[in-house]
Amino acid sequence: MGNVEKKVKNSKAGSHKAVDVVVIGASILDIPAGPVDASVFGSGSHPVDAIRMYTGGDALNESIILARLGKRVHLISRVGDDTAGRFILEQCRREGIDTAGVKQVPGLDTGINLVLISSDGERSFVTASGGSLRKQDPADVVISELPGGKILMLASIFVYPMFTVREMERIFREAGEAGYLVCADMTKCKNGETLADIQPALRYVDFIFPNLEEAQRVSGLTDPDQIAEAFIAAGVGTIVLKLGGEGCLIRTNPEKRSENVFYQNYGEESRLEIPAVPGIKPVDTTGAGDTFAAAFLSSLLEHKSLADCGKAANAAASVTISAFGATTALKCREQIEERLS
Repeated sequence: MGNVEKKVKNSKAGSHKAVDVVVIGASILDIPAGPVDASVFGSGSHPVDAIRMYTGGDALNESIILARLGKRVHLISRVGDDTAGRFILEQCRREGIDTAGVKQVPGLDTGINLVLISSDGERSFVTASGGSLRKQDPADVVISELPGGKILMLASIFVYPMFTVREMERIFREAGEAGYLVCADMTKCKNGETLADIQPALRYVDFIFPNLEEAQRVSGLTDPDQIAEAFIAAGVGTIVLKLGGEGCLIRTNPEKRSENVFYQNYGEESRLEIPAVPGIKPVDTTGAGDTFAAAFLSSLLEHKSLADCGKAANAAASVTISAFGATTALKCREQIEERLS
């Protein structure tokens, strides 16, 4: 094959079969180890309760959860033509995810994250700068070639260096023009970027899902309501601000929400606080934000109210953090319903 990229054929879902959600981003492996603390760096050997290997990456995590919640998913991603890449693709096939948009690139190392988990469930990542996590390419996203769909989701702003503001603006604008609900998650800005810097792309975003720290860094603000207002002023239709153990804050732009069918039944309320599920002790918070976003999108596709979308997302995340691995714990929608009952 030389250096020619190849698209992966999916035996369960071809590239011409309509889907619900197009998810763009990273597909990697996670190797979590824990619990650990700073003493791990001062000892020659450090026993922990568990070291395991799971599929990971923002886009793959979201795709898996969406598929388990009964949604048809088309994944756009890059992996290496290596053992890790093949492991990921086999997992996608087992989950029923359309991998026609996944490219195997010879010579590219499939990303592998070492995830060091502390006793309170928080985690630190050790990543390879040359792996596929940072090699996602916006050229792979050709809106006119997508297999239909209702939602387009960029799994993380600030993760993929080639997804510049100009490229995101192009993708979001074209997706909106094609009738997609345009959504994006976010990670911490890497180079001091501000909301003003990414505003050309944000003005095309219908829903965005940052956590509080990510939103604080990019906005320069600390108060959740002020942050939400700043995102709305930047052109976002709805910000769903993830507040961890405090739940989430949903703030919508009444003028923009009327433009899309997904907003038609949401009434006039533009601010909602949704509390977290109480009494949950986190084991591993890896993938909690991805699960939250996926469950929220799944509920949007079912035309639930924004309040119910937030409640389902909080409940789904609470299941995810109860076990090691980003997608280990949440297997079906009944687990979410149990948390909501």
